[in-house]
Amino acid sequence: MNILAIETSCDETSASVVADGRRLLSNIVASQVQTHALYGGVVPEIASRAHTEAISAVTGEALLKANLTLDDIDAVAVTYAPGLIGALLTGLSYAKGLAYAMGKPLVPVHHIRGHVASNYLIHENLVPPFYALVVSGGHTSLIKVNDYTDYEIIGKTRDDAAGEAFDKAARMLGLPYPGGAALDKLASLGDSEAFKFTSATVHDAEYDFSFSGLKTAVVNHIHTLNQKGMTLTEKEKADIAASFTKALIHTITVRLEKLLDTNKKLPFVLAGGVAANSHLRKALEEVCTKRDIPLFVPPLSLCGDNGAMIASQGYYEYMAGNTASYNQNAFATMEV
Repeated sequence: MNILAIETSCDETSASVVADGRRLLSNIVASQVQTHALYGGVVPEIASRAHTEAISAVTGEALLKANLTLDDIDAVAVTYAPGLIGALLTGLSYAKGLAYAMGKPLVPVHHIRGHVASNYLIHENLVPPFYALVVSGGHTSLIKVNDYTDYEIIGKTRDDAAGEAFDKAARMLGLPYPGGAALDKLASLGDSEAFKFTSATVHDAEYDFSFSGLKTAVVNHIHTLNQKGMTLTEKEKADIAASFTKALIHTITVRLEKLLDTNKKLPFVLAGGVAANSHLRKALEEVCTKRDIPLFVPPLSLCGDNGAMIASQGYYEYMAGNTASYNQNAFATMEV
């Protein structure tokens, strides 16, 4: 079964074709990074317009690379939540029109489920049940995946997402947009013990996350130095990046360790844009290796937003009968 998928939840216009949920035939991504770099972050209206301009060509290229035509497509999957509402509506409207014209089913896919499904494309032996950590610019969620379409939230961020905290710290250190990759590289050059940034605990929910305090701590630390007229050296910037990264990752790993030590042993999956962070990948590998638990991590090419992950999850949603009518709406926020 061939699934054509459209992903436009933020600033990547992507289309992909995946066969039977596991075999990647094509994955085309049109990035808007250079456009939004001018503003230091994603501008929703500009993102929506860019999706409109790129979506048709991206879809055509995905079909061409897969060596298929629309006649070979069995269903059209599309991200419908969560994300920037204008961006979501652009992709959803296009997918609706395409499905209607083809007379094929429309399959709505939750963005977070898509990130988890990116691992299905690489790891043939990955099957539910398993635990999953989805870490991105807008989400930090700890999930138990009972089945391909049965998700149970264990913990989630109460405020900022981990990716947002990384981006803010990167901007404060004067790193180029997008800041996540640059901060990752800089942290590798610093001393993670140079500064003490503490992690927050959510007292009424042991598996929930909170990153706003940590984000504020690093912002205040840099502001204080600036107000004293001090100019950060490259070594000091690296030390701040390393110390901040260590504290943020500790916020995550301390919860994972508790989960894995007090619950049934299950494989563990990492997904989302921040899954590309080398320090996070290493920390999770250590946590899982120590407990003899399999860890599944997507390649860097599938960590960010992409149509392939939506196509993969779309297959399982379709097989579960989760199709939509042509009046399907988009939603900026929605539980997984």
